[in-house]
Amino acid sequence: MAIRTGDRAPELDLEVERGQRVRLSDFHGRSNVLLVFHPWAFTAVCEEEARDLQANLESFREAEIAVVFVSCDPPPARQAWKERIGAEYVFASDFWPHGAAARAYGVFDEARGCPTRGTFLIGKDGVVLWSLTNDSGTRRAELVSGPLGAI
Repeated sequence: MAIRTGDRAPELDLEVERGQRVRLSDFHGRSNVLLVFHPWAFTAVCEEEARDLQANLESFREAEIAVVFVSCDPPPARQAWKERIGAEYVFASDFWPHGAAARAYGVFDEARGCPTRGTFLIGKDGVVLWSLTNDSGTRRAELVSGPLGAI
């Protein structure tokens, strides 16, 4: 079952690149976090969502929201994809232990071995302010408006 609004967000510790990590606790007291799980790098719907986030990055920054985009792809693939599309926010890897963060948030698809489309706006205090879950094949319609409206 996915984490819901009002729940305390589970801690996560994900690799970004070359030993750099991102932890939810890094943001406590400083910034809200939009945690966006998606199935796979280099796929059409995921790329549309990644580009939507980038196009609206200034609005997220103005609302004090850091964006963390997560899949189970290995860190080098995530960073290559991030560079290819010119994203300026965090691309994190839930590669190992495989899907641990997605499982903690209740959005891991065991049959496919990847996250579904889970989106969680987490407040500076670590509590989920807004959430949305879609299956892997359904694009998120509220990727930008929902989180910004919840602040």
